[in-house]
Amino acid sequence: MPGLTTFRYLTSTYTSVHSLPRQLWNILRADPRRSNVILSHAEKALTRAQGDEPSTGKECWITCSSSDASTPEAIDLILSCTDNAMDSYPIFIFSTRHSSQLDEEFLLPRLSLLVKALHAAVSVTRVFSVFAPDPVATMFTALWVDLTGVRFIHEPYYAATFTVCTKRSHIDRSMTIHPLLKYDIRPAVESDIVDVADLCYGFALLSAPFILSREGSVKEATLLVQNKQVWVHQIQRGDETPELASIVCTTRPSTTVTAITKVYTNPKWRKLGCAERLVRRVCKHLLKTKESVVLYVAHDNAAAAKVYHRVGFVGLLDENEFSAEGVEPWLEIGFDRDVVKLGHW
Repeated sequence: MPGLTTFRYLTSTYTSVHSLPRQLWNILRADPRRSNVILSHAEKALTRAQGDEPSTGKECWITCSSSDASTPEAIDLILSCTDNAMDSYPIFIFSTRHSSQLDEEFLLPRLSLLVKALHAAVSVTRVFSVFAPDPVATMFTALWVDLTGVRFIHEPYYAATFTVCTKRSHIDRSMTIHPLLKYDIRPAVESDIVDVADLCYGFALLSAPFILSREGSVKEATLLVQNKQVWVHQIQRGDETPELASIVCTTRPSTTVTAITKVYTNPKWRKLGCAERLVRRVCKHLLKTKESVVLYVAHDNAAAAKVYHRVGFVGLLDENEFSAEGVEPWLEIGFDRDVVKLGHW
């Protein structure tokens, strides 16, 4: 009778992006779509001079590795606790295994150690939410609550499908618009900031608890425009003054992948195909230099899923969900806001 395999588990914590090991970079870059929420921020952090402090507080990356007598040590989970120009990000966790391959036997020993390592590295007030593939987020939450006593919020902040549009799947087609309307699709410019801020504010109102003040919306819009991360769909009726009907924001770029992170249409201009027209054009532009565009779409946002499906994002609607291109369900779970300091993303 063969003996049972005994695994050894190990966590490593890094407080500088410059100290991240080559194996971690290789793993993230081997799956740049699914690792996008961590890879892009890590690569951006490399542009900071070594020794510079992060914008809002302590940052760290934590890995959990495993090995047995017959296999070398391999990284299974990567956690990031990082900041952005607006505030702090959620805790992001990347698994080298797809959600469909994650079970309690695999996750429990690894996440148990990961949770303890995070608790040793940062204050409980910093962990305002966790965003990860469904089974990872769910088990992390249970373990974090057991360890810290901080309650979690039962209604998830975000329950979404991770999806991908590639050069092969992208659907490029023209769309008509009412003959009395004219439109222009273009990158936003400085003179658009006030109008972009209004649309960012509208988007945030639908993204509780990450609500922006008017001042915060202007700050976000300014950053997006200055960083060339927002496209606009401008629309005009007859000789009236042109207005911005929709925005699409693109962030988290890496060598081969860019993410769409904000799509919003002014209610006044809905049901005219503005979002679909804009997303399609933005994807076409991005796919000139990137292999794929990724985004998350909420499970309860059927209208958005239909738009993305028509543009060429896979694993939505009638397709075999969660089977193509790494498509999988992700979950953001928040923690007691009387205890934690809420960030923004």
